[in-house]
Amino acid sequence: MRLILLALCLLGALPAGAADPGLLATLDSIYEKRADPAAVKELEAELKKALDAAPDDYEVAWRKARILHWQADGARDEKLKKVLGRQTWDAGERAVKLNPERVEGNYFAATGIGAYSQAVGVMKALGEGLESKFNERLDKAIKLNPDFELGAPLLAKGRYYYELPWPKRDLGKSAALYEKVIAKHPQMLRAYLFLGETLLRDGKAEKARDAIQKVKQGSVAFDPPEGRRVQELAKKVEADIEEELK
Repeated sequence: MRLILLALCLLGALPAGAADPGLLATLDSIYEKRADPAAVKELEAELKKALDAAPDDYEVAWRKARILHWQADGARDEKLKKVLGRQTWDAGERAVKLNPERVEGNYFAATGIGAYSQAVGVMKALGEGLESKFNERLDKAIKLNPDFELGAPLLAKGRYYYELPWPKRDLGKSAALYEKVIAKHPQMLRAYLFLGETLLRDGKAEKARDAIQKVKQGSVAFDPPEGRRVQELAKKVEADIEEELK
């Protein structure tokens, strides 16, 4: 295989230092099993080998940011979330430097900033000037491909409007972005989850309940690890809604 890849590079079929397409397929296959900690460890090891072999390959770089994003999103300990958020941010920025006109690096750099900001506190993050950096990366991702990962850049923007402190918070804009994603990607359960949280905060508990029911009843086939994570997160939101409706 190495001899074949070398020959392809010499013939110009692959850029020097480019990752083997078969390796990328393997990385994606392992990523699909990321709910299993053993698969995450395997993926981390494969990514390290891939980056050692092709440190300037964009396709490997953004995949490194992707798994870090998954870990940061799932972290419940603030210190761990801060570390993983920063790592996601750095990995995303690395990908952006390699190819600034691709959506993946911009998106994961933004989500890394977002996770880091959640961990340190939104007010502190605003004081550190992270809002403009977050929006620069996220707005670029939306411009490049708003439908990446079933509308994930638009969901991140909606969450931005949700988590901002008053008077910057805009629950109407937040809900509108989630509904836009739902209209095009109805299988995306996280859009319903975020919509439910936004509607609850906006004093619309009955509508929030409807959104959470969509999460509970929805199929996870679009992305089983993501779908199951969202359904688990929905349990607390549902409890908060039922408490509000008492």
